[in-house]
Amino acid sequence: MITVLKATSKGQITLPSNWRNNFSTDKFIARVKGLKLEIEPLDLEKLGTDREYTVFDAIRDNQGQGIKAKDLAGVLKKLV
Repeated sequence: MITVLKATSKGQITLPSNWRNNFSTDKFIARVKGLKLEIEPLDLEKLGTDREYTVFDAIRDNQGQGIKAKDLAGVLKKLV
């Protein structure tokens, strides 16, 4: 299914409910790959178990060291 999504003045888009309802989560990961935007459901149970990657790496956050996905998943689990 192809749907045209329009960004709001704040740059936000809405995923249609019939798409969101196909997943057992309300959290999604978005990433840019070349000229494409990929959006996939976030499964906190599987996050970081099949591969290691840095979620963020900013000078202002964590002295530029970043945080591993499995560590972020642990933090997120405490919040939800």
